[in-house]
Amino acid sequence: MLAESTVHKVLELGTSRGADFAEVFVEESRVSAIDLMDKKIEDITSGNSFGVGVRLLFGDEAYYGYSSDASEGQLLTLTENLARSHAQGAPGDLRPFRVESVQDRHPVRVDPDSVPKGQRVELLRHLDDLTRRHGEAIRQVGASVLEKRRDVLIANSEGLWAEDGRQYARLRLSALAEQGDGPQTATESPGVLGGYEFFEELDLGRLSEDAAQAAIRMAGAGYIDGGMMPVVLGNGFGGVIFHEACGHPLETEAIRKNASPFAGKIGSQVAQPILTAIDDGNLANRWGSLNVDDEGLPAQRTVLIENGILKNYMSDRIGARQVGVPRTGSARRESYKFAPVSRMRNTYIERGPHQVEEMIASVDFGLYAKKMGGGSVDPATGEFNFAVQEGYAIRKGKIAEPVRGATLIGKGFEVLPLISMIGDDLELAAGMCGASSGWVPTTVGQPTLKIDRILVGGR
Repeated sequence: MLAESTVHKVLELGTSRGADFAEVFVEESRVSAIDLMDKKIEDITSGNSFGVGVRLLFGDEAYYGYSSDASEGQLLTLTENLARSHAQGAPGDLRPFRVESVQDRHPVRVDPDSVPKGQRVELLRHLDDLTRRHGEAIRQVGASVLEKRRDVLIANSEGLWAEDGRQYARLRLSALAEQGDGPQTATESPGVLGGYEFFEELDLGRLSEDAAQAAIRMAGAGYIDGGMMPVVLGNGFGGVIFHEACGHPLETEAIRKNASPFAGKIGSQVAQPILTAIDDGNLANRWGSLNVDDEGLPAQRTVLIENGILKNYMSDRIGARQVGVPRTGSARRESYKFAPVSRMRNTYIERGPHQVEEMIASVDFGLYAKKMGGGSVDPATGEFNFAVQEGYAIRKGKIAEPVRGATLIGKGFEVLPLISMIGDDLELAAGMCGASSGWVPTTVGQPTLKIDRILVGGR
């Protein structure tokens, strides 16, 4: 991807100017997408990108720059300019390269390049047809496929030389239904770290039924009276609340700035003993998985909360050093245009001992938030506001009428101790997470769980 001699010269220049640590990140990526709306192909796009990022660390100060011009002269000029941003010190160490053998835990079984574009188009049209079969209430269907290949090289002044390839595949389906009080949309968007086999193995019938029926039910739904109440939160994408309200505050990027309610709380009880939470970069072919992170460290399984006790943070090189914790293989970036920071991978609440029926039966009046939608969160405080995409009232221990427009409002560190029941139906869901190092693929997840009380907005 880049000549070893050029990489060595860049690292040598950085360390000779006093950097304690120098790093080169090279990336070549290819992306393609096909979008269908109402039986018509609206867009077919593809693109390539190549570039190099250079990072110099002087103690706790980091300087980062990038270029799409990978010529040796341009990269040396970039490195020189970065070094000038800091007062020159004593030369740092530069060790000989050792090539790391990167184990591919997420193999591609069907090369996307071996499959004609027309096959993807037929898949989308078939998905559109399956979704419309659920009745005249379905007024609009949108579907898309996204495939991306990232090949990266990470080399640094400590002698690391690691190369990795990452192939992504994702499908998105949206169904809009209209009946009663205005239109409602439901979406499904599974994805994997893998090849075209993902599309071949998808259960399109179930996918279309889930989206269409959810949209139809919500289009004919009323509203719930808001207030403090117990909530049974559905599995899968329900984990987005933990991801946003608790996951981001458990990254060292927030901890090192003292911008997290969990700062200094390792070893403290932050949830009931029933709750264990994991961030795992090794789950086979999962959307948020990695072989190595974007600093070249092998991905690993990190226990964040164990039996209610805060055990670890998710860390990158800078965060680990400043906070005083081990690195967890959590350094991530959208592309060569971003410096890496600590980010989530596959983050989920572990299985518990309860059945969904038990949780519903324990609620006299409350909300069953079967599927969550989008929302917002302040990572510094953990305060969140999330929309419920598919919800139902619970009355006298039974699921009752569908309700639309509900929102869940609270603070992550306050809600965690109020989770009293956790199901055995763990499910994971693909998503995209945005932060200071750009947008990266992440997986959220949880079993169905019961929150004893949380503020519910009714409209």
